[in-house]
Amino acid sequence: MKFMPLNLIKPIVVLLVTLTSAVFFVFQSPQTQNPSSSLSTMSSSSSSSSMGRSFVLWLHGLGDSGPANEPIKNLFTSPQFRNTKWLFPSAPNAPVTCNYGHVMPSWFDIHEIPITADSPQDESGLIKAVKNVHATIDKEIADGTNPNNVFICGFSQGGALTLASVLLYPKTLGGGAVFSGWVPFNSSSSIIGQITPEAKRVQIFKNFHYSHYLFDTPLLWSHGIIDRTVLFEAGQAGPPFLEKIGVGCEFKAYPGLAHSISNEELRNLESWIKTRLQTSS
Repeated sequence: MKFMPLNLIKPIVVLLVTLTSAVFFVFQSPQTQNPSSSLSTMSSSSSSSSMGRSFVLWLHGLGDSGPANEPIKNLFTSPQFRNTKWLFPSAPNAPVTCNYGHVMPSWFDIHEIPITADSPQDESGLIKAVKNVHATIDKEIADGTNPNNVFICGFSQGGALTLASVLLYPKTLGGGAVFSGWVPFNSSSSIIGQITPEAKRVQIFKNFHYSHYLFDTPLLWSHGIIDRTVLFEAGQAGPPFLEKIGVGCEFKAYPGLAHSISNEELRNLESWIKTRLQTSS
């Protein structure tokens, strides 16, 4: 989270809150390949060539930009991502209520900071943003990418938009990953009635106290426990809320993590996507 002073004519100071991600990158110097490892290298190359084309759409937080988040893709070094197309769009500029109407990059309006499980929502702005995300996905699928190899990921406000975009998309996707986000609509919202069957879970076996579910579009939710911008309670309330409306979600809590993205979260995301990539485009 960053604070930016805004100079006004009146003798007051307004603090602008931006929900941007502070990503900590750790790079290792390349090592000389041992000749004995050539067989495993060939195996990895063969594996990556058999993977279909994939697409990752990354949605940034309030006040941030797409290009500022592009270094994230450099951490995804597994061979399975050699055929991956990344897209980091920037939100349009719009007045934001929690920042006293100041104009800044924002997918939809945010009424208050910190965000709690009961914060008011801008559902009309959210739906407009969702339609733009869907248009981007539609174009990628029309260009030949298997919907099962399409992944939407987002941080903070972008995470909330990711969740809504996955739930309302009319096709099964590879998955959606929410980082430090929240549910951007309430329990009485008309949006719930628009959630597609592709996003909901299908119960395939139930015996005594054991249930196994098949998730059409998987959801991964990661949240820092000491987040003071989008409170941990807002993130923690997400999976139970989704459960009530028939949507499954894998939730991961990160002790010591504030409102930012860690290398650990991104490594987990890389593994999570790898297990869901299809071998045909």
